[in-house]
Amino acid sequence: MYAKAAKIIKSAQRCVAFTGAGISVESGIPPFRGENGLWNKYDPAIFDIQYFHRNTRQSWEVIREIFYDLFGRVQPNIAHYTLAQMEAKGLVLAVITQNVDNLHAEAGSRRIHEFHGSLKKLVCLECKTCYSVSQIDLSTLPPVCLQCGGILKPDVIFFGEAIPEPARTHSFDETSRADCFILIGTTGTVAPANMIPWEAKSNGARIIEINPSPSEYTQSVTDIFLQDKASVAMKKLMKEIER
Repeated sequence: MYAKAAKIIKSAQRCVAFTGAGISVESGIPPFRGENGLWNKYDPAIFDIQYFHRNTRQSWEVIREIFYDLFGRVQPNIAHYTLAQMEAKGLVLAVITQNVDNLHAEAGSRRIHEFHGSLKKLVCLECKTCYSVSQIDLSTLPPVCLQCGGILKPDVIFFGEAIPEPARTHSFDETSRADCFILIGTTGTVAPANMIPWEAKSNGARIIEINPSPSEYTQSVTDIFLQDKASVAMKKLMKEIER
């Protein structure tokens, strides 16, 4: 199966990766859903935009604990680095990610469509000034804009918010341009991102799926299912590509 997948990738005119929480689990980031998911420990309502507006400090306390105290210590893993290597070789031309951890960029990927935004940026709710998180002191909550004093919010999508542009448009554009999609660590349960592989398949793309367990895609749109952890599968796949 790996040899067949490698052949498809090497012969593709435009191959795109589509990643979910599963690719970052091996970096130490827990998924949101499932047995050890964050939603088992934290109320998802905390990440509703209306809750954030009404309870800004409480929301920020949880945001800091999860996303900056925990996520701030993690590093990319072999799967992230291998994708960046594939991009450098011209095998993968873009990465669409549902993740907000910035690990693809840290691993060296260059063309990344962050469908749900990025924790590495904060945006002012008043004047819309955008900051790198490294510019802002998070020891005092909520953090405020250095320009106007407005409340800062992580530049990620909360429940009740629209998918950011141009990431949304670029991501769906890839479904009409790519002839190969590599799905890595995504279960296919989060809308509207979960429609991207379906759109790609309907437009003729071959679908290679990497997951430790079957997903919503496995029996529906997947052409080749590589049932392994992301790091293991990507190492095997790269080895076949380089044969």
